[in-house]
Amino acid sequence: MLFLDGALQSRSKTERVYHEALVQPAMFTHPNPTNIAIIGGGLGATLREVLKHSTVKSATMIEIDEKLNGVAREHLPYMSDCSDLVGRASCCFDDEVANIIYDDGKEWFVDRYGATASKAPPKEKFDVVIMDALEPDHDKTDISSPLYTDRNFISSLFESLSDEGVIVIQVGAAPSINDQRPDLSVYARREQFFRLLESELSAAAMFVYEEAHSGFIEPRSFLVACKSMGCRQRWSAGAESIDFNIYERIVQTVSEGPALVNYDGSTHASYSTPPRAWETVYCRREPQPFECTYRNLDVNIDIYYDFEKRNATDPNTGKISSKVFAKVVIPKGSYIMLEDLASSLIISDGTIANLKGNTEVSGAGRVSVIEDLLSFIDNHGHKSSAEGSGINLVEVGGSFMIRRSEDASEANVGKWMPSYPSGKEPTYSPVYERHRASFDLFLVATRDIEEGEELVKPIDLWD
Repeated sequence: MLFLDGALQSRSKTERVYHEALVQPAMFTHPNPTNIAIIGGGLGATLREVLKHSTVKSATMIEIDEKLNGVAREHLPYMSDCSDLVGRASCCFDDEVANIIYDDGKEWFVDRYGATASKAPPKEKFDVVIMDALEPDHDKTDISSPLYTDRNFISSLFESLSDEGVIVIQVGAAPSINDQRPDLSVYARREQFFRLLESELSAAAMFVYEEAHSGFIEPRSFLVACKSMGCRQRWSAGAESIDFNIYERIVQTVSEGPALVNYDGSTHASYSTPPRAWETVYCRREPQPFECTYRNLDVNIDIYYDFEKRNATDPNTGKISSKVFAKVVIPKGSYIMLEDLASSLIISDGTIANLKGNTEVSGAGRVSVIEDLLSFIDNHGHKSSAEGSGINLVEVGGSFMIRRSEDASEANVGKWMPSYPSGKEPTYSPVYERHRASFDLFLVATRDIEEGEELVKPIDLWD
């Protein structure tokens, strides 16, 4: 075990799990990480994980403690052992793409990318910045405290990123559902850090995740912050997609065994939805965030399932369409067809593009079924409200028969989750990340609907 300033840093038997959890999710959230920065990381294990990516052409490590690096080389050589990675140096520190700088990481970034930068920055911006420092709320020194409290430093990190850039930080022990309001708890500095990140104009999205098998008493938590909304699609990628990317990108090993011991597609998928405690603590903020009201369906509100479906012929086009009518009075605020909506088809932009491509292949024979499906998706699908997710939701139950109208005053059905009051969702919200599909699908009565009255949605319901 290794302790720094009284804080446990790693255990030999579990450090690979920990360092994979720190490095790999962020690396695979970038489409092609070539230029990497590590703040801290003097043990070498973070650099080792970076060098497992064949795409990496430069890895700059800024470590304030040169003595720690020497201790690691002599007494903890397994941390920086790259001898099993094909094409890498035996010691990760000696690899040709590694650039080891002994300096204060905060000052190094502020001097080159801060508002009052005094030194020329490197030619290429960083694709991924990994902050491998003492966690925010257990630091008893003045070395890493400013990493979590200095707005200029945080802004300089984002300024150092390429357009698709990603930052990852280890942010300490995972919260509990019993924790108090975050700014008054033992994790107050972490909350301060989160607030600074949320207020950063260059931050497009933030995600938290946990790893419970890294050798600490409590699960360790991590934060990924992205400069581009496009990272959301990669962060939420399915296990099969991550597994393919691992195959494509991770270097082979001399031993012919896997380079990764814990991280894979399924592990990444388990990270992509934040645990309930993060949502609970977030909703103890004051004032309470708007979306916290919608964490659960209200058990005191009825769900209406049974409706009358009728076919109607458009007198102008002759086209037959279905309409939906209430069999009973439905009070305002009641849930509409949630069972049907919960069975909606979720399909990615990539899948739709592949389907369209199949219709264009010469000699493929009849593709009318695919064309009909694409037409149905166009007519009854909508984009997820999560910008950059690349997700489309297609109603396939009875709800797709509810007529859409350009006359907003005619509509009596609307979204369960209203649009965010400011018009822009928060950069960080475990509530949205946990309940996005429900927010993108569920409907309510926007006024009392009389027996026999037709159900009508506004045509711009999901815009």
